[in-house]
Amino acid sequence: MDQYTIEHEPITSIELMERAATAIATEIMKRWDNNTPFVVFAGPGNNGGDALAVARLLADKWYNVEVFLFNTSNKLSDDCTANRDRLTTMDNISFNEVTKQFTPPTLTDRHIIIDGLFGSGLNNPLSGGFANLAKYINAAPAKVISIDIPSGLNGDGNRFDVFPNIFVKANYTFSLQLPKLAFFFAENEDVVGEWSVLDIGLSKEGMESIDSDYSILEEEQVKALIKTRNKFAHKGDFGHALLIAGSYGMAGASILSARACLRSGVGLLTVHTPLYNMPILQTSVPEAMTEADFDEFAFANVVDVENYQAIGIGPGLGQKEETQIALLQQIKHIQSPLVMDADALNILSHHKEYLQNLPTETILTPHPKELERLIGRCTNSYERLQKAIQLAATIHVTIVLKGAYSAIISPEGSCIFNPTGNPGMATGGSGDVLTGIILGLLAQGYSTAESSIIGTYVHGMAGDIAAKQWGIIGMTAMNIVDALPLAWKKLTNQ
Repeated sequence: MDQYTIEHEPITSIELMERAATAIATEIMKRWDNNTPFVVFAGPGNNGGDALAVARLLADKWYNVEVFLFNTSNKLSDDCTANRDRLTTMDNISFNEVTKQFTPPTLTDRHIIIDGLFGSGLNNPLSGGFANLAKYINAAPAKVISIDIPSGLNGDGNRFDVFPNIFVKANYTFSLQLPKLAFFFAENEDVVGEWSVLDIGLSKEGMESIDSDYSILEEEQVKALIKTRNKFAHKGDFGHALLIAGSYGMAGASILSARACLRSGVGLLTVHTPLYNMPILQTSVPEAMTEADFDEFAFANVVDVENYQAIGIGPGLGQKEETQIALLQQIKHIQSPLVMDADALNILSHHKEYLQNLPTETILTPHPKELERLIGRCTNSYERLQKAIQLAATIHVTIVLKGAYSAIISPEGSCIFNPTGNPGMATGGSGDVLTGIILGLLAQGYSTAESSIIGTYVHGMAGDIAAKQWGIIGMTAMNIVDALPLAWKKLTNQ
């Protein structure tokens, strides 16, 4: 994309670097005044060139800047060399070019370090002096800003197969134009810190011309998918959903899922649940119809699903032997769109051969541990995501891999990251709510892709609304359900 912009704008490479440095320096000056001392560590490539240009721009605004350029191999990139030469003419900056011996500066908690050692083009782990420098930076009391990506981290997040794997640990990462795949993985949180994307004016035409299997969901995309309702619409127009959920002692999961389904626009909902759960459900969710399983304590009997537009199975289901038998038999009778979660996935993990029997319009909504029970243990999030993509393609289903950035994975291999949600949603029952939302959408005739995208986004949005009202520590899954109407209201501009 850099090269495309240089060739088609047109703009020179050094001018594009100046544009990037200006964006970074502007962001820094928004956050810190010129009483803050800065120390810049620049590497020999273009990431180092960016850092040197940022140092010059800060010094022009009377910031106290000390610069260390590491040129141990005497192989600076052309643009890094140009920015070095510009710095050497300035009197109000402390510039040090390290070719052999490095005498580290004294860093305090007042300092800000700018990490410009290596960017996203790094294809080897940090070693030798650079690994030691990263350790020195990480041990310092100063805050760290990384340019584009923390030095030592792969852009795709697939960590180098060495131990120990050394990275600069940033407090802030200013990513140029687009985020990196690595930012969406839990194990990189303490490396990336708080990340933001800076627009450096790369060619939009160039970006559109490059195919990517990865994207981030945006609110306007979701709004465009939501159907309007006709004035003369009636409940029959919005589908009849069946939710098979709950076991003795786990009625709450079925209640959360049922309420979420009803608050997501479904016309009719029937909940199939064990006999002992019936009074609880009829009291807690009076809008839903209930159907008792012949078993008092668990789902144990196959249900007639012919008259339902969509099926949801899993919340609070349990894993009793009779439930496992009933679930595996039930799958054979389902032709309608299906969403499966929780214990339904755990049962399938013991009978993986039944994965091939799932309808093509199936959505699986595992959290990472549930997914690994299906695909095997993974060493990192990158491997887990790749195996999830492979599973979705192999059995032709959609997978919503739940997490801080839930990944919506299509059978064709595309992966959309959802940006809504917050840590307050890491609470029991939150996944049951998502199942209910997706079930309600499927019953209304939304496709599996649309249901996954809309459902995941609105689930996170409702969680964000709940967090504002109740706080991330005190909120519960039922608060997410209660916030759903406000989320739908916002998405439909009412």
